[in-house]
Amino acid sequence: MDNKLIIGRVYKHFKGDYYLVENVAKDSETQEDMVIYRKLYDDGSLWVRPLDMFLSPVDKEKYPDACQDFRFELQEIKSVK
Repeated sequence: MDNKLIIGRVYKHFKGDYYLVENVAKDSETQEDMVIYRKLYDDGSLWVRPLDMFLSPVDKEKYPDACQDFRFELQEIKSVK
């Protein structure tokens, strides 16, 4: 099963909170792709995480009760109209 990143979409972290993917940037030292994402709760602050980690599977040995397969999973949010 593959996980994909779509800029401008909402993702759910396997622990339950929701985040909006703002963009992807390069780390100036390593050239690694980094996901820039915004918390959709509390202060709405911006965060950054390596793309590979963002899309990685949940460690089921460490979190055996996790309901998601991936650390962050794309959410399908329907319009209320």
